[in-house]
Amino acid sequence: MDLSEIRDLDFNNIGSASTGVKAILLGILALVILVGGYFYIIKDKRETLAQREQVERQLKQEFETKQQKAANLPAYEQQLAEMEEMLEVMLRQLPSKTEMPALLIDISQTALGAGIENELFEPQTEIKRDFYAEQPIKVRMVGTYHQFGNFVSSVASLSRVVILTMRDISLEPVEGSQGRLRLEGVVTTYRYLDESEGGAVSTGGAQ
Repeated sequence: MDLSEIRDLDFNNIGSASTGVKAILLGILALVILVGGYFYIIKDKRETLAQREQVERQLKQEFETKQQKAANLPAYEQQLAEMEEMLEVMLRQLPSKTEMPALLIDISQTALGAGIENELFEPQTEIKRDFYAEQPIKVRMVGTYHQFGNFVSSVASLSRVVILTMRDISLEPVEGSQGRLRLEGVVTTYRYLDESEGGAVSTGGAQ
């Protein structure tokens, strides 16, 4: 086959071309069809397949994770029950509603016993939470660092578990009194809510 035959080919009269030229043209046409089919059909399907394979991997990972959680569920449930039982025991160590008035007196007397002067010790309105209640107390006390330290230590050794938190507290030196400080702010202590108040922790443990 002569290459000039391809250059001089009359596309309006391809039927007159030689067999070799026709074969070349058919080969080129087949290649164009294959390339076009890849870009317009196969490529889109390959991208769709890749996306679905990625989704399949994600679903498989989620399934394995959930399967592992399901296998550990009994152990998690047991741990949860133990934690709820521990929480109830700890709550029961807090003062009850009937013990709270005496406890407030004990805290005030403990401060006096530590050598602290109570200028103000005023319980505020109780605040109920989900399973416990907060008892804010406005305080204004005068004492030394050492006396305040003894007070906190003595409160911690009371028969009932007493938790004290402080907010908006100021501590300033008392004028004309060497080493004495005035502590002023809000001290909060806590008690548990019993069943009649709708605050008991619901567990399968101790009643």
